[in-house]
Amino acid sequence: MTVYLFLKLLGCLALLMYGMKMMSESLQKLSGGHLRAIMGTMTKNRFTGLLTGAFVTASVQSSTATTVMTVSFVNAGLLTLAQAISVIMGANVGTTVTAWIMSVFGFQINMSSVVFPLFALAMLMIFQKKPGTKSFGEFIFGFSFMFLGLATLRENAIEMDLPNNPGVVDFFARTGQWGFLTTLLYLLVGSILTMCVQSSAAIMAITLILCSSGVLPIYQGIALVMGENIGTTVTSNIAALNASTNARRAALAHMVFNVFGVIWVLIVFKPFINLVCRIVGFDPDFVPQTEEDIANAQVKVTYALSAFHTGFNVCNVLILIWFITPIEKLVCHIIKQKEEDEEGKLEFISGGLLSTAELSVYEAQKEISLFSQRTNKMFNFIPTLLFDTKNDEDFSKLYARIEKYEQISDHMEIEIANYLNKVTEGRLSPETKTTIRYMLREVGELESIGDSCYNLARTINQKHTKHEHFTDDQKVHIRHMYELCDKALEHMQKVLDDDEGLVDINESLNIENEINNYRSQLKESNINDINEHMYNYQAGIQYMDIITECEKLGDYVINVVEAHAHKKLTA
Repeated sequence: MTVYLFLKLLGCLALLMYGMKMMSESLQKLSGGHLRAIMGTMTKNRFTGLLTGAFVTASVQSSTATTVMTVSFVNAGLLTLAQAISVIMGANVGTTVTAWIMSVFGFQINMSSVVFPLFALAMLMIFQKKPGTKSFGEFIFGFSFMFLGLATLRENAIEMDLPNNPGVVDFFARTGQWGFLTTLLYLLVGSILTMCVQSSAAIMAITLILCSSGVLPIYQGIALVMGENIGTTVTSNIAALNASTNARRAALAHMVFNVFGVIWVLIVFKPFINLVCRIVGFDPDFVPQTEEDIANAQVKVTYALSAFHTGFNVCNVLILIWFITPIEKLVCHIIKQKEEDEEGKLEFISGGLLSTAELSVYEAQKEISLFSQRTNKMFNFIPTLLFDTKNDEDFSKLYARIEKYEQISDHMEIEIANYLNKVTEGRLSPETKTTIRYMLREVGELESIGDSCYNLARTINQKHTKHEHFTDDQKVHIRHMYELCDKALEHMQKVLDDDEGLVDINESLNIENEINNYRSQLKESNINDINEHMYNYQAGIQYMDIITECEKLGDYVINVVEAHAHKKLTA
């Protein structure tokens, strides 16, 4: 093999992988929101979860995308881990559709003469203004790229003349004589190759071409397919190392599912393969004599590989669908729940189990909701710091914790904003671009709420250090202002968690007006109280600093709600 042919082979593989990625992204643009809704409502039991996983994966041509959505729902509390496992099982069945598409369109139809007209059609659609038409054009573009890559891979294999290459033929012949070790060898090779290229579909395409060319025997080819199933789960587990506990458990359940399947198939290896071959009408021992026999064998061997891939996953599901609870207990036993020793850790977007840009926005939305919860928790420390700490030690500990939360707030703003900026590097619909712009504003305003909480704590700390005291009336006024701010924060959280638009966002405006009016009232009365010597000037300044900062916090809350609603709130 010359260097040129090797580089050409890599280029063809890159075309195929790029086409698959583009197809998946465009399909998710077209139906990502609908698919999330389906996953949220159709996973009530193991069987509907299984069907949902299969349908969603077949629709978006990406089991990784399905896994990411599933993990997101588990983290959000919308799915239990058991329901997630059933969806992942379905995703394994749904991903087999890709192999059938390659077998039918890539080996029965001469796609090289079709892809170029499709490219022209796709370009016309991509330059349309309608987002749906543009996304569908990108799907056709990706579809064409995938089959251009597959066609050029086949042409490259023909040009390399593999059946008449003594080195290649001798390698497969020698390794094919090691019995059970042969199967294990190709199983390992399939796993490693899939981990390296990060795409089981690409390795499946290479396997289909090698077997159809007659160089690679069907048994070794199927061992490669089994290795691909394990390799894709290893990739997911590596990516999930820094993710949340539930993400890692879901990834491990995926591996347990496929490893179990490989083990039982190895026990009945040849009988199971021979059964699949008989179903599709392919004889592994048949030696073609004519060109027609060779052409038929080339097509049928691809059907055999695709049928095995489907049969393997379907049989595995039929066996393990009844053992979801034991699998759940197993992965929970292996991966213990993390202790909350790092309160600022991102839960939804910290790992590598990321999907395409459209679906990643959903991850970021859940992280923003968590950011809001943490700012609310930070604010709840403020009344305790002012009214409930009895000694200097308790005061210092709580003040230090508020300082830590302020650092957490800064960290979360940077991490979420950086993540959203990376998301914008993908191909996005205009609606999603607008959504990300508003999400970046939400993140900035939430960080400002954290700053306000810290400013309140600093003012209280100054008061504590100088041993200033508020009057009973001042305390009552501050408590009421805190209650209004807490009410505003609680309603903001409801707005951020509302996926169906059922929460009245105008309630936030009503609370904000109440905060503003109360601030104005207290500001006027404070001047009169100082003049009447009800308290000293310094206490009055610190008192109004707290009231004014609370009013600023209310402004930031309104800004978050407006950004989430994508509109300006007016009285």
